[in-house]
Amino acid sequence: MKPLEGKVAIVTGASAPQGIGRATALRLAKDGASVVVADLQAHEGLLSQLTSVIQAEGNSAKSVILDVTSAQNIQDCMATTLATFGRLDILVNNAGSLAGSDNFLSTTPDQWRQSFDVNILGPMMLAQACIPEMQRVGGGRIINIGSTGSLGAEPGFGAYTAMKHGLVGFTKTLAAEFGPDGILCNTVCPGYIATDMHTAANTRLAKENELSVDDIKKRRYANVALRDAGLPLDVANAVAYLAGPQANYVTGINLPVTGGVPFGI
Repeated sequence: MKPLEGKVAIVTGASAPQGIGRATALRLAKDGASVVVADLQAHEGLLSQLTSVIQAEGNSAKSVILDVTSAQNIQDCMATTLATFGRLDILVNNAGSLAGSDNFLSTTPDQWRQSFDVNILGPMMLAQACIPEMQRVGGGRIINIGSTGSLGAEPGFGAYTAMKHGLVGFTKTLAAEFGPDGILCNTVCPGYIATDMHTAANTRLAKENELSVDDIKKRRYANVALRDAGLPLDVANAVAYLAGPQANYVTGINLPVTGGVPFGI
């Protein structure tokens, strides 16, 4: 029997072809979970393609349009999940925003509000929608995707770092409040991961500095113990561990998936 057989998961921000959300959805499905893959309307085609891949591998999936800042979208996502699969056991809050990732004096209140809405308010509203169903079925797992910005700080990421620190506090609050209901809540904190966004950043930095992409990688990964970026699957494997039976006594933690990168201040 697969470790997540009979379980149902929602994964937000699931559409990017080389993203953590997609890798997580595929990994949870491989472990036997029925997966609801959710993302913005603009990514509907990618969601449909991901659903087809999961189903072609003999697993169950449903795609849902979801803006995590919309309370109505969240209620619709939950209704579709229950109508399709009858229960919910796992919530992976992966959707995020880099709004406000700039020189602190250049960031605007609107950027901070956007960062808050996506990185804090969205996971909060999703948790409020999902926890009653987890209580009904006797427990569940909430896994929030943070970053090294949840554990330290470096220049140029003011709003993002503040919100990812807040996400850790939110995680610990849920772990403390709903542990008696069998609901475990943890944060996975990725470092440099070779996602679409990270690859694009390497290309941009190479152009701006008139260097090769390989030179930029060497510069960026110089303080990483393993001297390289990780893969989305590395993060997905950590999520699968926290979602599965081997983590039955693990809650309220921050799990770094960083290759040994220092966290800054």
